Amino acid sequence: MAIDLHIHSSASDGTVAPGELPALAAAANLTAAALTDHDTVDGLDDFLACQNRFPQVELIPGVELSSRIGAREIHIVGLYIDYHNSFLQDFLQQMRRSRIERATLMQAKLRSLGYEITWDDLLAIGMSDSVPGRPHFAQVLVKKYNFPDHATVFERLLKRNAPGYVPRELPPPEAAIAAIKKAGGIAVWAHLFSSRNNENNFVRRTLPALKNAGLDALEAYYSEYTPTQTANALRIANEFSLQLSGGSDFHGTLHPDVQLGCGRGNLLVPDELLDPLHRLKEPKVVLMPRAENS
Repeated sequence: MAIDLHIHSSASDGTVAPGELPALAAAANLTAAALTDHDTVDGLDDFLACQNRFPQVELIPGVELSSRIGAREIHIVGLYIDYHNSFLQDFLQQMRRSRIERATLMQAKLRSLGYEITWDDLLAIGMSDSVPGRPHFAQVLVKKYNFPDHATVFERLLKRNAPGYVPRELPPPEAAIAAIKKAGGIAVWAHLFSSRNNENNFVRRTLPALKNAGLDALEAYYSEYTPTQTANALRIANEFSLQLSGGSDFHGTLHPDVQLGCGRGNLLVPDELLDPLHRLKEPKVVLMPRAENS
């Protein structure tokens, strides 16, 4: 049986509503699914509210926090978080302010290049209440300015050092790990290999500090990994006595070739990984949304 512990919804840069993901997870015969939107927990109430409808799938509250070491962006996934935790909420508010500042600068930069993108344009693509990031701008540019696809937009305008790119201020990964741990969660280094290159030296140099900060696991199974990268991630996790996680990084139609639970057809995250992760859980984890005041 399989699990998927890295999933995005329309609460961040995915295209599927949070409340629709559990049905997809059940259809994929998953035994567990974690919603891990970028720097937001806004979709978790709707996601977790479906637990009774899909008891065969363990629905896990999560988040994917952005951080940086030098020029390298590092994402830390938090699993089994208490997403009402005040420390985590304060951290996410800081991240939200950073995203808003970046989005405003990106709007201005694209306008100077001849691409007018309004907030209404962003809402029209189903952005909901999330703060726009580069994938949202890419969707609007495809729709409004007839770019052939998102990859072309990134290549011409939005990738690092491209004309429309705006760098983003990010905290160090130790701060992201601290926010997850304060919320009783499990901290996972997501897609630790950022490309087809194995980057073993960077990972090994970085891991001692992250483990000292409280890192629990590595994302050893991932849609973009080659078999060699998966083997290296498993080996490194064993060397550093870290647990294992994995997921598809599903975004819906934003990346249509990546499917929930199976990635590009090459992914199977074994549900045997769940028991060790369960043993890491803090006892004060909120698994269901708070009831609304009557």
